[in-house]
Amino acid sequence: DRGGGTLSQVPPIRIVADVHGAAAALRKVASEPGPLLVLGDFINFIDYRNLDGIGTDVLGRDAIRRMVDLRTAGDYGAARQVWMEVSAGREDEVRARWTELLDDQYAAVCAALEGVDAYVTYGNVDRPAVLRRHLPDGVRYLDGEAVDIEGVRFGFAGGGTASPLGVEGEVSDDVMVEKLAALGPVDVLCTHVPPAVAALSNDVIGGRAKGSEPVLSYLLEHQPPFHYFGDVHQPQATRWRVGRTRCRNAGYFRATGRAVIHG
Repeated sequence: DRGGGTLSQVPPIRIVADVHGAAAALRKVASEPGPLLVLGDFINFIDYRNLDGIGTDVLGRDAIRRMVDLRTAGDYGAARQVWMEVSAGREDEVRARWTELLDDQYAAVCAALEGVDAYVTYGNVDRPAVLRRHLPDGVRYLDGEAVDIEGVRFGFAGGGTASPLGVEGEVSDDVMVEKLAALGPVDVLCTHVPPAVAALSNDVIGGRAKGSEPVLSYLLEHQPPFHYFGDVHQPQATRWRVGRTRCRNAGYFRATGRAVIHG
């Protein structure tokens, strides 16, 4: 144990990923004893199951349904075109409404962490600067950093893999390599993205593979006992082994409302 503790003796440490606006469920989990780790995707742009989310509130359900169908088919360019068509002539209004709802949702979700021993990183749909602005005092934001929690060394590297969307929460492989290199060896790796293992990174509904080659390389090199992540809402598998590392998808919290218990 590199952190000086014994993994089997760690008090309950809870991990969640892909909160996507589920403030009430997060508040319930946060009220339970023990540290809480939140591995990104705080806001809900589109819930692909029922189309709820900021996107629908701003553009309407019909437009978002078209965008979801196109994204699922892998046609991100056409999905972006739908956004541009629907917002044409009212770009300022759409932008202002989007910013307002984004702030409101971050405020509600982050308020659930008030007074909690919480550790946070960001996901692909997040706006890191907005997230940090809304986090309560005492909540630790970590990205490319390692920290001891209950005597165990946890390393955090936020962000999603690059996609045609090109949003703020995505990072290049080169940037992810730098973040992981800054961690050094850890007992537990915490990322938003899964390693590039097909069963963990392929979404059986959404279609797009989201696995990170740098994360997989880190696991193969350092073999931390545990790796927690999220991002993929409907994976082929939620648990896997990469060498000696036990990998676990800690999402889709918006759907499950449950935390994964470390260990």
